[in-house]
Amino acid sequence: MAYAITQTCCNDASCVSVCPVNCIHPTPDEPDFGTTEMLYVDPQTCIDCGACADACPVDAVFPVDRTPGPDSRYAELNKQYFEARPADNTWAQPHFPRSVPHEAGTLRIAVVGTGPAAGYTAQSLLRAAGAEVTLIDRLPVPGGLIRHGVAPDHQPTKRIADAFAGIYRHPRLRMHLNVEIGKDLTHAELAAHHHAVVYAVGAMSDRTLDIPGEDTAGSIAASTFVGWYNADPTVPATAVDLSAERAVVVGNGNVALDVARILVTDPEELARTDIADHALDALRTSKVREVVLLGRRGPGQAAYTRPEFLALRHLRGVTVVVDDRPGVRDAIAAADPSSKAALLDGIAIEETDLTSPPAEGKRIVLRFFSSATELTGEGRVEAVRVAHNTVTHRDGTPHAERTAEQDTISATLVVRSAGYRGAPVAGLPFDPVTATVPNHAGRVTDTGSDSPWPATYVVGWAKRGPSGGIGTNRTCAAETVGALMDDAAAGLLPEPSGTRRDFTRLVRRRQPQAVGLREVLAVDRAERANGLASGRPRVKFATLAELRRAGRRFGRAGSA
Repeated sequence: MAYAITQTCCNDASCVSVCPVNCIHPTPDEPDFGTTEMLYVDPQTCIDCGACADACPVDAVFPVDRTPGPDSRYAELNKQYFEARPADNTWAQPHFPRSVPHEAGTLRIAVVGTGPAAGYTAQSLLRAAGAEVTLIDRLPVPGGLIRHGVAPDHQPTKRIADAFAGIYRHPRLRMHLNVEIGKDLTHAELAAHHHAVVYAVGAMSDRTLDIPGEDTAGSIAASTFVGWYNADPTVPATAVDLSAERAVVVGNGNVALDVARILVTDPEELARTDIADHALDALRTSKVREVVLLGRRGPGQAAYTRPEFLALRHLRGVTVVVDDRPGVRDAIAAADPSSKAALLDGIAIEETDLTSPPAEGKRIVLRFFSSATELTGEGRVEAVRVAHNTVTHRDGTPHAERTAEQDTISATLVVRSAGYRGAPVAGLPFDPVTATVPNHAGRVTDTGSDSPWPATYVVGWAKRGPSGGIGTNRTCAAETVGALMDDAAAGLLPEPSGTRRDFTRLVRRRQPQAVGLREVLAVDRAERANGLASGRPRVKFATLAELRRAGRRFGRAGSA
C-alpha cells in the first residue's frame, strides 16, 4: 500500500532525500519545486517503506489506507498529480555537501532572525560549514512566523519548530534575543564581530489596498489579526473587535482562509490549541456569524492552495457557499479536475444578500470576481464598496479587469489580506519595487547594481519576496549558505575585529534586557507546563513583560 502526503506538507523535501526509489516529486532539482503547493508520492513507484513518514518533520505522510478523516482525499490528489505529470524516477546527479577549506578557520556568522529561514540557515552553517553561529532577534522569544504566523489549529505544522529548537543547545550557537538591529546595534557593529552577517528578517508589513477608508476603525491588517490570535507580544490583546455579525476579508490566499476559519471555528475546538488566551476569550463571546472572502479573479485563479481550501470544507457547524456572480458557474462547470475551480464541485452556489444582517448559523461566503474599492462609515467601517471584475488573459497570465458595476456589502469588520510586504532593514539597501533586500543568489548588492556588499547576505522572504511556505526556505537557505561558503573559500570574508566575548559584552551594554538560551528554555518549559495543566500543547505568554518575567523567574529556578 503506497503512502500519500497530506495537508500539513511543509515542502522542505526532507522526505525526498530519504526516499530509496525517488518517488516523491517535485524534487528540489525540478523547475516547479519552488512554486508547488505541496509534494506528492507516486503510488505506482512507492514501495511502502515508510522512510518518508519517519523523516517528515510535520507528520504529513501516511499510508493511503490510514489517511485520517478528511485527509483521505489526498490519496487521490497524489495520484492525480502523476497522471498529469508522468514522473522520471531516475536519480539526478548527486549533490555532495561542500565544506569550508581548513585554512579558512572557524567562521563566525551572525544570523538576524529566528524564523524558518533563519532556522534552516543556522542548521546548514552548523552542519556543513562548521561555523560558530550567533542568532539575533528583536523579540525575546524565537520562532518568527512559526510561532506567530502559523494558525493555532495547524498544530502539526508547528512541530517543525522542534527541529529548529534542537539547534539552540548546539555548543557552537549563541543567541541574543530582544535585540534590534538599527536600534540596539548597527549593521557595522554586527559585521565587525563576525566573518559574515545573514539577514532572515522576513516581510514584516502588509500590502495596502490603496482605497479610501482603509485606515478607518474596524479595518485591520491580516498580520495584526494573525499576530493577535498567535500571542505576538507586539500586538495588543484589544487589537480585534468581534462585535460585528459579518466580517469581510479582502483577499483569498492562505492567510485569508486562516482568518476566516478562526473567526467561525467552534472556540472549544481552538481551546485545545496554543491560541492566545485573550483571543480565545474574545472568540467565545464573538458575534461574527458570516465571513465574506473577496477574490479579484475567478475560482480557477484563487490564491489559496488546495490543502488549505480542503481544510475549510470540513469545519463543523460551518456552511461554505459560493456567491453566484456572473461567470462563476461556467468556470466551475468547465474546470479541469486538477484546477482549483474543481475544488468547488458540490459546494452550493447561491445568490447571497450581503446588505442585510446574516442569517442564523455560521457560514463562509466565497465571492469571486470582486475588488474592494472603498470602505465607508462615520468614524468606523460600516460597509465595503465592491467593484465587479472580469478576467482577461495577457501573455498567458490572468488579470482582473474592473467593470463599472458596483455594489455594497454591509460589514463593520474588515480584514485586509492583500499579502505581506518587506520593510527596509536599518543599514542595508532596499528595493521599494520588490520590497526586498537587493541580492544576487543571497549576496546583498547595492540598489540598482550587482555590486556586492562585503560579507552580507540575505535569505527567506527578505531575499525573494513573500512567496513559498516554510519548507521553501530550506532550498533558499542552501543557496545563500552556498554563496557564503564560496566567498569564504575565495578569501573574501574579512576577519572579525572583535571576539565573541567582546560581542556579548557589547550586547549587554546596549541592551541589558537581552535574552539568551537559559531564558528561552525557561519560557518554553513554563508555557508547556501551563499547557499540560489545561490539556493544551502550550499556553503562550502574550506580552513582552510576561515573556521577560517568565524567562527570569523560571530561568533562575532551572539553574538553581
